Amino acid sequence: MKHDATLEESILRRRPAFIPYLMAGDPDLETTQTLIEALAAQSAAAIELGVPYGDPLADGPTIAAAGQRALANGVALRDVLVLTKRVSANIPIVLFTYFNPVFRYGIEAFARDAAQAGAAGVIVPDLTLEEIEPLREQLAEHDLAMPLLVAPSTPAERAARIAERSSGFVYLVSRLGVTGANKAPNVEPLRTQIAQLRATTQLPLAAGFGISTRAHVEAVAPLVDAVIVGSALIDAYAGTLGEEAKSRVERATRAMGLSSRA
Repeated sequence: MKHDATLEESILRRRPAFIPYLMAGDPDLETTQTLIEALAAQSAAAIELGVPYGDPLADGPTIAAAGQRALANGVALRDVLVLTKRVSANIPIVLFTYFNPVFRYGIEAFARDAAQAGAAGVIVPDLTLEEIEPLREQLAEHDLAMPLLVAPSTPAERAARIAERSSGFVYLVSRLGVTGANKAPNVEPLRTQIAQLRATTQLPLAAGFGISTRAHVEAVAPLVDAVIVGSALIDAYAGTLGEEAKSRVERATRAMGLSSRA
C-alpha cells in the first residue's frame, strides 16, 4: 500500500522538511526497518533508502562502508523492494540506487516492482541529464518521481533544464565532492543557485551532502524546502542493532534540531 501523500506533498506540508538517508541492510534489514519507523514517527517527511552497490561514485566513506556491510549481509535490490513494501504505507520511500543494479534487474521490471512495493520515487545519481529518459519514462508510467541532482558547479541554464526534468523534488548538492559528515555545505553558492531555481521551478528544493550538525541545518534550512542527512545518522548508529541503533538515531536527529519530539 502506497503512502497517501505524494513525495512533493509530504515535503511541502512539513517545510522545511527532514529527509533522512539510510542504507538498506546496514547493519541488517530488521534494524533498517526499525530506524525507518522511528524516523517516520519523529519528523521525517520521506526516507531516502539506499540500495547497496559495490562502486558508489557519489558516496563518501561512511555511506560506502555501510553499503559494503549490507552487501556482506547478502542484501540485494530485491530485498530492498521487500523492505520498501513493509514500510511504504507509513512514509514515502525514495530509493537511492546506481544505474547498474537497475539495468541488471531490467528497467521496466524495476519500475513496475518499485511501484508495486509502494515506493514514491527513485534517485539515480550516476545518470546524466542526457541519459535519464528511458528510466524516467518507465518511472513516470508507474507514477514514480525521479528527483535529479544539481551540483554547485552546474551552470544556471543546465540547472534549469535539470529542474524541468525532475519530479518529486530537485536535489541540490550542497558542496562539491562526495557525501560525508566532515565538510560543511557551501552556503553562499547554494543561496545563489536556489534563487535562480526558484524562478524556474515550483518543485520543492532539497539540499544534501555534508549536512551533519545543528549549525549546518540552521544555515541551510531557511533556504530550501527540505534538508537531507545521511552520513551523520549512519555514523550515529554504527556498530549497533535494533533498539540501541534507534535510540542513537533519535538522539542524533534531536541534536541537529530535526526532531519534532523534544
